[in-house]
Amino acid sequence: MKKFSTRSLTLISLSLIWGWGAPVQAQALAGDAAGVPQAAAPASPGARNPQPLELAANAPDRHVVVKGDTLWDISGKFLQQPWRWPEIWQLNREQIRDPHWIYPGNVVYLDTSSGQPRLRLGQPVGDAGSTPGTLAQNTIKMQPTVRVESLRDTAIPTVSSAMIAAFVNRPLVVTETQMLTSPRVIGTQDGRVNLGRGDLMYVRGIKDSTVTDWHVYRQARPILDPDTRKPIAFEALFVGSVRLERLGDPSTLRVTGTSEEIGAGDRLVPAELGRPFNFVPHPPAQDVKGRIVSIYKGVSHVGRNSVVAVSLGSQIGIEEGHVLAIKQRGREILDPVTRERLRLPDEPTGHLLIFRVFDSIAYGLVTAATDSIQVGDLVVNP
Repeated sequence: MKKFSTRSLTLISLSLIWGWGAPVQAQALAGDAAGVPQAAAPASPGARNPQPLELAANAPDRHVVVKGDTLWDISGKFLQQPWRWPEIWQLNREQIRDPHWIYPGNVVYLDTSSGQPRLRLGQPVGDAGSTPGTLAQNTIKMQPTVRVESLRDTAIPTVSSAMIAAFVNRPLVVTETQMLTSPRVIGTQDGRVNLGRGDLMYVRGIKDSTVTDWHVYRQARPILDPDTRKPIAFEALFVGSVRLERLGDPSTLRVTGTSEEIGAGDRLVPAELGRPFNFVPHPPAQDVKGRIVSIYKGVSHVGRNSVVAVSLGSQIGIEEGHVLAIKQRGREILDPVTRERLRLPDEPTGHLLIFRVFDSIAYGLVTAATDSIQVGDLVVNP
């Protein structure tokens, strides 16, 4: 196959969008009937970063998207700071909120012709003399193509859904009294203390037979501010799922799944519908500063791919998709000569991606960690 210079590759990516066996007219992030987004000026969140974009070591000229890729993975192939993804794509705010436009089979091209790196989107060409992922050298044949399956179902996600699926619909932040009025587990027919999958249980407080699927939570525990030690929210621990079999007082339900053993006194909340999560990672537009206030299941130290809660929420503009830097707070020391008390500098230890937001707290996935992450660590603009 003939080798293309970077300039040639750039010109091709500007003029064509590559199709499997059926190339169509190019649109480098230009909108069309298929919903490919329009090129735009850099998103406002990126304006917070005056430093030029830095490419990752050995960044490729292009990457063929495959099933299993994520936006974060692809960004990391090209950028040293994957959270600056919107800048290299030059996305506007609506495109950041709804990035369902990259699919397996697309090719991501790196364009540096303007002096600033930019990514462009296309599709590889396949013909009798080429294989998927190669660049065709023949005359372009104009021909429409049809994608049969739902595009949203096949678009690549922001991060692996396996990492956060168990948390997207389950962490529950409540008021101090809210759970006290929810239906409660009162026991079993055979007097068993703890319940597992397939067991029957009895619940008081269910009034509506139209709600059949329920989530079961352990009694809410306070999430404390690391400095004041006062509650800033109450978090109920998800322990399982149940289904209503017979309405009454008590009602009869069957356990359909558990993450912890279900017992008397646990509370029920109607199961939420699946909540899609597919936002382009981007930094907050405003200055933010908070703390890690909770680590899932109460462990003391975690690393990459762990879920944490932070003391920032929708009240100050935090939204799903925000990327925050994690810093270890500098400890206080005593100057051995002057006897002054000094605080050492805060040191960066990682990044997290917000995936669920409540009024005063939010849940995030630790996407990178150079040291252990713990309750009390700072979270700030990246």
